[in-house]
Amino acid sequence: QVQLVESGGGLVQAGGSLRLSCAASGSIFRINTMGWYRQAPGKQRELVATMATGGTTNYADSVKGRFAISRDNAKNTVYLQMNSLKPEDTAVYYCNAWVVDSRRILFPSVESWGQGTQVTVSS
Repeated sequence: QVQLVESGGGLVQAGGSLRLSCAASGSIFRINTMGWYRQAPGKQRELVATMATGGTTNYADSVKGRFAISRDNAKNTVYLQMNSLKPEDTAVYYCNAWVVDSRRILFPSVESWGQGTQVTVSS
């Protein structure tokens, strides 16, 4: 079983910055893609940014140039640096990881989600 724990959310003024962290723990053999998604009230959950094990990144168009994803594979941790925040970035941000379980290393990776952290950007 894998647990993802996010931290770093909060309230910030427009134009400000926040840094989210997500640490994975549990029966981890390997983590493939890690990333961040967000869900605003009344909207569907959407991709924010992902990073594969080799470093390939993928960003939503709405955050390109403002957000940066990074990860520390040794610590099973992924980060999201968010700059130039806008009110429309307000949402619950969820950490996501595709994990190969150490008890099932011959099986495909399984998707795991964190509990979410609130980011609120005031105008």
